[in-house]
Amino acid sequence: MLAGIFVLALALTFVFGYRAGHHARMIRWQNEPIHGWMTVPFIAHAHHVSAEVLYGAIGAKPQAKDRRPIRRIAREQKRPVEQLVKELNAALQQNGGWRSPSPPQQKRP
Repeated sequence: MLAGIFVLALALTFVFGYRAGHHARMIRWQNEPIHGWMTVPFIAHAHHVSAEVLYGAIGAKPQAKDRRPIRRIAREQKRPVEQLVKELNAALQQNGGWRSPSPPQQKRP
């Protein structure tokens, strides 16, 4: 009986620990600006937006298990990386996946 309670407590600790770690990683990446090394599926996952929406925004066709970084897609399309980043940010704003950092709160005297 005591061993069963211990195993249950240990299992619950691992489950909630995993969920807390996953949530902390997602918070970190949600406010990270888009970089050329990032892939479209990674950006979509971090911002909770469909990858198809982002591919459509930059005019790229997704490939099976597409792991091309934004830099490579820009090179294939003969466009600057900055242009793709702007288009991705616009798509994230339109689809509710982009969170602008909140301005710092001013202290009252």
